[in-house]
Order: sequence, then C-alpha cells, then structure tokens
Amino acid sequence: MSATLVPERANERAVGGEASRRMRFGYWLPVFGGWLRNVENEQMDASWAYTKRLAQRSETLGFDLTLIAELFLNDIKGADAPALDAWSTAAALAAVTESLELMVAVRPQYHPPAQLAKQAANIDQISNGRLALNVVSAWWADEARRYGVHFDKHDDRYARTAEWLDVVSGAWRESRLTHKGTYYTVDDLIVEPKPARRPRPTLYAGGESETAKNLIAAKCDAYVMHGDPVERIAPKVADMRARREQVSATPMEYGMAAYVIVRGSEREAKRELERITNVAVGSPGYHNYQDWLANTQLEQRVTLEDYSVSNRGLRAGLVGTAEQVAEQIRAFQSAGVGLLLLQCSPQLEEMERFAEEVMPLTV
Repeated sequence: MSATLVPERANERAVGGEASRRMRFGYWLPVFGGWLRNVENEQMDASWAYTKRLAQRSETLGFDLTLIAELFLNDIKGADAPALDAWSTAAALAAVTESLELMVAVRPQYHPPAQLAKQAANIDQISNGRLALNVVSAWWADEARRYGVHFDKHDDRYARTAEWLDVVSGAWRESRLTHKGTYYTVDDLIVEPKPARRPRPTLYAGGESETAKNLIAAKCDAYVMHGDPVERIAPKVADMRARREQVSATPMEYGMAAYVIVRGSEREAKRELERITNVAVGSPGYHNYQDWLANTQLEQRVTLEDYSVSNRGLRAGLVGTAEQVAEQIRAFQSAGVGLLLLQCSPQLEEMERFAEEVMPLTV
C-alpha cells in the first residue's frame, strides 16, 4: 500500500557549511482552559472554537506541533471544570489544519490497543500523516475510580504499556496480527488502512523511573522530559542516548516541556512570574497535586511553586527578555533537545509574542 506523506518542514539550516537541525517548537493545546492553578479566567476557554482558532493560527506563526493532553477530568481548574476530550478534538483538528503535527496523549489503561490502532490510523489518514502518540502510563487514581477504570500500580502500568505498544505497533506493521499476552489478546487482527506516516506515527513518551526509561528506549521514538535547567537536561539526554544505543541503531528525538514568559525587561518578566506562582492550598486542583506525587516516581522533589504550572515548566528558565529566552533555547539545543513543548498564558497572545520576538533569534 502506498502512503502519501505530508512534506517535512524545513528542519535543517546551514551552519558553517554543515547541516544542523533547528529547534522545533510545539505547544500544549489548552484543553483545560489554561495552565495556571491560581488564575480563574485565562482568556482561553476549553472550547472547540478556541482550539480550532489557536491551531490554525499556530501554523501561520511557524509552530510545528501541538500536544493534546488526555485527561477526562480537569487537572488544572478542578475536577468540576470543563475539559476537552483529546481524541475527538484531534480528529477534528486533523481535518482543519494542514501542517501541524498532532501529538495526542493516550493512556493504555483507557484504550484497548486494537481499537486504538484502528482509530489512530484513521486520524493519521485524515491528517495526511501528521498524527503522533504521546504514550502516558497514567497517574490520576481518583480519575480512574470515577470513570470505572482499574488503576494498576506503577510498574504494572508500565508492563501493560509495553505490551500495549507491541499490539499497536504490530497492528500498524503486519497485515494480520495474533498476540496472546498477560494483558491483551488479539486473534488474526486486521487494521486497514494503515497509517499514512511510515514506518508508523511517532511514539513519544516520558518518565523518570528506571522502568519508564528502559521501556521508552526500547519501544518509542522520542523521549519527552519535564522542564529542568540545562545542566540537568544534558545528562538526561546522554543517559537516554546510551540506553537507546544498547537496543537500537535508530536515534531518538528529545523534547522538553517549558513554560515561557517573554517581556520587554527582566523586571516585567519577574513580575509576571510572581503573579502566576502564588498557588495556595485551597487553589483549584490542589488535591490533585498530592495524587500526582503519590502515583509517580520522580527524580527530584516537586515544590508547590513548580506545581503552579504543569510538568515543571518553570524550571526550564524561559523567563526574561526575548534575547534571554532565545539564549536559553540555544543552550537546550546544544544539550540535545530538539523539541520544546511550550505553555504560556493567555496562550494565543503569548504565542504571537514568542513567534515575533523569540523565534527569529533561534535560527
């Protein structure tokens, strides 16, 4: 079966006569209506109208990718607040965008692999090869309880994920697949049409436990990290490269989450930073903070200030003037990071600022 692929974006630039990959810029789609746990209205409501407008505008601004997080409850604004469904949103965006890579989060406990392989292949066809998966082994036990989903312990979740990936990848690769395992059984499975992207949609994943890192190195295509300073990110990239080389000759891509604040002066940037980090114990979503800490295995302690935005985004240090932020981005690129997954608030206005003031300084 032949595949029609969307043309690759210009990821290389000439430096001293040699080709060098440019930094790819992605962003988190605000499916929860924002990223700040202490600001009630961030002027980006959890609606199809806003996400469609944002995604289409982001393509003209030069963004490469959007990450569509999957939670059935709202982790940021509180469980009672609206939250968009990741997969139906992704399918809709596939039909109304042209170049944006759609990285959709998927949690194996919530999606049987055979059905997900079929669903994802169809969305990839609609998007002309722009679908990617962000494989998440889940952490929110209370959400699972509310939705009637069994919640495995940490290492059991990763064992399930490993087998889930085998079924999904096999269904995309083979004309017929039979698999009999601990968690999943399929007999003579057929998934047609196959995804448009070859050899498969990119599999992104993150995790800081030994179990997670070994699984990602063996079965995924890209490793995405929580935000951290360059001096912590560089050894993480080196470690994952070494793990990957032990199991595959194909290199991985490395991405990182980051919250970005760009202002005309350091004083203005610090003032905005103070505004968004005064999370109190009674803030919406605060109890989820305890659930998250209890069900993840992180390399370092996460403070309540870190929890002001998700995925330790502020630790990346993308706060300051356009020149300061661009300098920090170049440092991450030198450390091996090829993709930044940005959050900002309000998303559209701050992405406009970033595209105008920072992007030109990074090429």
